[in-house]
Amino acid sequence: MLHRAARRYRPALLIVAVLALLAGIAVAVRGTEPDRRLGLFTTLPILWNEAPDVASMLKSSEVPHWARAELARYGTIAPLDTLTALDRIDRLVLAQPRPLSGDENVALDNWVRGGGQLLLFADPLLTEESAYALGDRQRPQDVVILSPILRRWGLELQFDDDQSAGTGSSEVMGIAVPLNTPGRLAIIDPAHCRAWGEGRAATCKIGKGRILVLADAAVLEREDLGGTRAKALRQLLDAAFVGR
Repeated sequence: MLHRAARRYRPALLIVAVLALLAGIAVAVRGTEPDRRLGLFTTLPILWNEAPDVASMLKSSEVPHWARAELARYGTIAPLDTLTALDRIDRLVLAQPRPLSGDENVALDNWVRGGGQLLLFADPLLTEESAYALGDRQRPQDVVILSPILRRWGLELQFDDDQSAGTGSSEVMGIAVPLNTPGRLAIIDPAHCRAWGEGRAATCKIGKGRILVLADAAVLEREDLGGTRAKALRQLLDAAFVGR
């Protein structure tokens, strides 16, 4: 499944630049820890709306994605279009990111080993519907492609093609996490990594840093009428950024 998926790169630089200039997101989204910078690197429409043009993306009438408020609790959200400069980032969330360049893999690994704390959502088959058609460069990354960095950290993302689609829930580190056709994280390096929820998530101690990886991104879907996704995300963030 993974090798058959289309590989696309979202034009993140344009989106982030427009949002930063016109909406002031990089400096205006504040949480309970405003002195910290929470890096967000994602292809999901968390900071923008899925729309055919920039004006529609920035429509004030659109209800913001609920995840923005949860992320802002952990510092000033800093939208990132590259991972090559992380020196000013205190915490980092990667949510269904595009494939990383070699330089980005090295920079991310160095940042974590230097003491960084990372929450990574790596979905092998994204299930939330998108306004953009298959093949559109603006569409969220349907299949995460992070094998080099995951292997470097002692993990392998696997996917069962035969599993049934549909929203469910799994307990991960004592957290009820909504899932939909999730992957599984196999532990290559048991000395530094531990699996949770039958491999739906894993934590690893990497140098001085720590990572929490979830093999699904359904928890970040926009529809959250009962608030279960917001609660799960809040608890995952707490678990990822423990002691910081």
